[in-house]
Amino acid sequence: MKPTAAAFLALSTALAGAASAETWDMPMAYPASNYHTENAQIFADAVKECTGGELEIVIHAGGSLFKGDEIKRAVQLGEAQIGERLLSAHANENPVFAYDSVPFLATSFEASEKLRAAAEPTLAKVLAKQNMTLLYSVPWPPQGLYFSKPVATPADMEGVKFRAYNSITARVAELAGMVPTQIEAADLKQALATGLVSSMISSGSTGVDESVWEDMTNFYDVKAWLPRNTVFANAEALEGLSEAARTCVTDEAAKAQARGAEKAAELAGGFVATLAENGMDVNPPAEPIMAKLGEIGETMTAEWMESAGEDGKAIIDAYKAQ
Repeated sequence: MKPTAAAFLALSTALAGAASAETWDMPMAYPASNYHTENAQIFADAVKECTGGELEIVIHAGGSLFKGDEIKRAVQLGEAQIGERLLSAHANENPVFAYDSVPFLATSFEASEKLRAAAEPTLAKVLAKQNMTLLYSVPWPPQGLYFSKPVATPADMEGVKFRAYNSITARVAELAGMVPTQIEAADLKQALATGLVSSMISSGSTGVDESVWEDMTNFYDVKAWLPRNTVFANAEALEGLSEAARTCVTDEAAKAQARGAEKAAELAGGFVATLAENGMDVNPPAEPIMAKLGEIGETMTAEWMESAGEDGKAIIDAYKAQ
């Protein structure tokens, strides 16, 4: 029996749809169980549904496709079409990327959101010059200090080996008299277990992800800042989508941003409680430590403003105007 004209039309439509379907790789530095990665998976699933299968985003968690420090360049060059990165780790190439990690500038979820909104136009401009489009960002809980021993005075911190994850954290360590070593998230557990580092500043989320109570004893909830993981797409890849698909990506990105912030705030207290439940000594910092951190914050805010120039001034002015 010969195929009907309707059958030919249905087959042609199906083949056209298959031909136009596209797959994007999305490398991420953190494990699949981390809330940033879970949020990105919801985003990817929603994009696939919204585009009717025209675009499928495949998550590669835990640095499995590209390591954390490779992700931004991979997206910039089109080796991956979309990715997530702690952009402050690239502050050495542009200080604007560290807007979210200036110590004690924005120390609550509400302040973090205001700072994000203030920085968005400038950050989008900087990324666009590097062939990338800003999609969304999600905060980590406030940063606290982890140590493998009790720390009561600035002298207790001197000479301690400190895990840095960007130039900002390295500078904090230097000003506190500690010795910084750059360690990516995927390598943190081994670095702690081998004694390569014995202190760090990070969120409760990272502490729980890495079961740091196996190697560390003390957590001080200093609420230094709320760094953000930023998701960005290769500009050419995004432009190559249909207008409808691009709209799906940007609409779902906005939802992911709001959803991720809500989840971070919801989880923050639970992370710190989990550290305590597993035997860590969880306390506010001693007054001499807090005073030292305040001095460090003032120094680093001034340094960042100077290095970021007019772009930095635009961000701070917009932040203070809210």
